[in-house]
Amino acid sequence: MTTHHLRTPLTLPDILCLRAGDLVHLDGTVVTARDRAHERILQTSETPFDLDGAVIYHCGPVMKEADGSWHVIAAGPTTSARLDSQTRELLKRFDIHAIIGKGGMSMSVTDAMLNRCVYLAAVGGCAVVAADRIVVRDVRWLDLGMAEAVWVLDVHDFGPLIVGIDAHGRNLFDEVKSRAEKQLSAMF
Repeated sequence: MTTHHLRTPLTLPDILCLRAGDLVHLDGTVVTARDRAHERILQTSETPFDLDGAVIYHCGPVMKEADGSWHVIAAGPTTSARLDSQTRELLKRFDIHAIIGKGGMSMSVTDAMLNRCVYLAAVGGCAVVAADRIVVRDVRWLDLGMAEAVWVLDVHDFGPLIVGIDAHGRNLFDEVKSRAEKQLSAMF
């Protein structure tokens, strides 16, 4: 296991050196996107935020507006698996190099990530701690609601994040599931 300190936008060399199980700390810009934001991204010809070398954070943050600016109250990961079908199409259309979330993603997404993207697992339950490392740069599509809007965030030493799926096809989530199934079948 190696620890990496990376700055966004990420490049292919940045992610190709990552291996499943490595730790990552991020600095730079991260863009949140959940279900409705993914739908809108896929329906529009141009996005009002940059997805070239982007890091997408599956997150529905809690924000507070004060004195004309937004402040992060909580920004923990949301479950990524429900975005599987949209993620495959997103990776086809845009040069996204990392996705942050919790719980992993399917083998079809793992295949779509080959040589182009990694999945970084964030620890659930630490939303307030994560907020301390985030500043809001911009918000787009607030009409979708606070949790579903696209928040353009500046992060500093954001992590540790665990490389759960690397760009070489290794998926820690599937490995754990497979080992658990083998142990379970051996018991019965």
